[in-house]
Amino acid sequence: MASSEAGARHPILSNDYASEWLGIEVLGFGDGHATIAMTLRPEMMNGFGITHGGMIFAFADSAFALACNSAQGDSSHVTVASGVDVNFLAPTRAGQRITAVANRRQQQGRSGLYDVQVTAENGGSPTVVAEFRGRSRTIPNRHTN
Repeated sequence: MASSEAGARHPILSNDYASEWLGIEVLGFGDGHATIAMTLRPEMMNGFGITHGGMIFAFADSAFALACNSAQGDSSHVTVASGVDVNFLAPTRAGQRITAVANRRQQQGRSGLYDVQVTAENGGSPTVVAEFRGRSRTIPNRHTN
């Protein structure tokens, strides 16, 4: 899998204010693959003092979007989620750095299947905190930037 050039920016991030707010750092992307990271902040925690599941979901969803949409593709079509399943496996807390690795598993016509694994640094080896499986669909782009 080819990775992005150092410092290259994926074009779908140009108006992605949600990913910007999350503080996502793109570590690499290529055809059907993306790796991103971010540090969890206090405002991402729920009332139990652990990361709100929606924050982990949004983070994994951003990796999914980067893997689904080619950086070199034309803008006449976009690939979006048609469905997602997520399993939360371990809690995370403010200050932890998390990483998501997204990979395409299957592509048939306009439909695809992607897996995203989210891990957290945990004083040594990374801990898997969530597994995300996304189903994609390529559709005409009705939005122009």
